Amino acid sequence: MLTLIQGADLYAPTAQGKMDVLLAGSKIIDIQPEIKLTSNTAVKIIDAHKQILAPGFVDSLVHITGGGGEAGFASRTPEMNLTDATLNGITTVIGALGTDSSSRTLSNLIAKAKGLKEHGLNVFCHTGSYHLPAKTLTGCITDDLMYIEEFIGVGEVAISDHRSSQPTAQQLAQLAAQAKVAGMLSGKKGTVSIHVGPQPTHLGLLHQVAQTSDISLATFYPTHMNRSKALLDAGITFCQGGGHIDFTASTTEYDLAHGEYSAAQALAYCLAQGVDPTLLTISSDGHASLPIFDEQLNLVGLEVGKEAALHQAFVQAVYEFDVPMEHALMAITANPARVLGLNKGLIKIDSDADLVLLDKQTLMPVHVWSNGLHMVEHGLPIVKGLFE
Repeated sequence: MLTLIQGADLYAPTAQGKMDVLLAGSKIIDIQPEIKLTSNTAVKIIDAHKQILAPGFVDSLVHITGGGGEAGFASRTPEMNLTDATLNGITTVIGALGTDSSSRTLSNLIAKAKGLKEHGLNVFCHTGSYHLPAKTLTGCITDDLMYIEEFIGVGEVAISDHRSSQPTAQQLAQLAAQAKVAGMLSGKKGTVSIHVGPQPTHLGLLHQVAQTSDISLATFYPTHMNRSKALLDAGITFCQGGGHIDFTASTTEYDLAHGEYSAAQALAYCLAQGVDPTLLTISSDGHASLPIFDEQLNLVGLEVGKEAALHQAFVQAVYEFDVPMEHALMAITANPARVLGLNKGLIKIDSDADLVLLDKQTLMPVHVWSNGLHMVEHGLPIVKGLFE
């Protein structure tokens, strides 16, 4: 069956005006101001005159198998459900391990990814975790990226954090070199996702790698860059040196009260400082454990990241911080896709039919398609995980 979306305000993610978009199978096959079909082939028509059509959101950091709890075994966070993504407009997720790479394993990560893919979601993963030397599935980073379809990079490797393995510049350079070569051999980007903690060293280790090796700042993808204004300013310098940075949408009231910027506020701040909008992204950190540490690094609380935070950050950026719609959408569609080397996050002829129709007033997802599969209709899930 064909699907014709009529009269939507199209953001591809740049504004294209009123457009009709025709889907066939998993692809977009036509985009025109008006599409008239004369065939008697069955067509599903969606009236989108009061809606915005955008690329399906690309969430570049999700703990799809849950995160290790910093408060013991009972605090291990649960796995992500399919509708945690789709109901919030997310059609592509990148799964990763974090602090816990013992009770959370790469084999479980890949199995979870394959299960979500069977239901129609786009899922990719990083090999490795917070710590070096990196844990792998095959025995080395190169083979993981070359022979396991879902692996596209390495991470999230922790720096500037008391929970990291305290890596040296040489260790990080060797890791990045392996990821880069593996990416070249497999046709992938080989991005190295970097968890940046709250310590005042900020991104110094990444600059040291770039200064002492052939690895450029663009190889790294630092996240949690909205922890503080000081880290944000370090991120602006990083962008000026050729890098790109990511803001985390999931947060806690405690952290916001102690200097953390919301992802929307961080995006607006960087844009106001003249940062190229193509260098800025937002991710949810969904289903991660969100530990709250006091100044002595004692654990005083623990919360769980939510995929819904990605959509909430997008809405907040537009309505509370006056970020242009195009720039807010770029941060959760085309930008992360480009950083990770994915053919996602754009609406164009022959691209994958990963789409979200948003209510023009509330920006709530009304319809969602992933690879042409209608996942959400009129705000309700029509495809669910097997045990939802």
